[in-house]
Amino acid sequence: MKNSEIIIVPSILSADFADLGTQIKLAEKGGADWIHVDVMDGNFVPNISIGPPVVKSIRRVTKLPLDTHLMVADADSYLEAFKEAGSNRLTVHVEACKHLNRTVERIKELGMSAGVTLNPATPAESLKEILSYVDLVLVMTVNPGFGGQKFIKSMVHKIREIHDMAASLNPDIYIEVDGGVDETNIASLVKAGANAFVAGNAIFGKKDIAGAVKGLRRAIKN
Repeated sequence: MKNSEIIIVPSILSADFADLGTQIKLAEKGGADWIHVDVMDGNFVPNISIGPPVVKSIRRVTKLPLDTHLMVADADSYLEAFKEAGSNRLTVHVEACKHLNRTVERIKELGMSAGVTLNPATPAESLKEILSYVDLVLVMTVNPGFGGQKFIKSMVHKIREIHDMAASLNPDIYIEVDGGVDETNIASLVKAGANAFVAGNAIFGKKDIAGAVKGLRRAIKN
């Protein structure tokens, strides 16, 4: 991959919403690159989380890029709202978008980076026709909907497949991993070809949030 930069992306799904601004600042102090926002509609995934008003509030407390993951059945209806709220990147699900290329192009027209997401049971092959058009692929390494789940080890093979596919179709792409990422597995994920890592409990579940971000980078180097 030409894009060799390693990106650490704390997920606010595991943060304390009563003190969200402070916790984001601590993650930023530790060297976080982006902030990950999980948006769930209770339809596409079995949980409900947050919407544009919370993104707008986050935008006021950090200058870091907001990496917004739409786990919703009707992503097209919300693209403009998340742009106005301050999202820098919108990632939509291959499984949810009927006209995926159209959705990706609309995200770009709005001035945001566009990403696509694969659930664990969705094969890497499903990316073949869209990979050249996106800035990021998000590989779910747990079934989406809840934080704190156990990493699905077989997804490492999928990351390698996507990395190999991207080498010829889109070598500048970010391959992002979300689900159970921590200090015990992040180095193996880098080796498989990923270069952006969403971490919730591994960061906001620690007393030392800034130290947890640094610990993930240290685990990669070690």
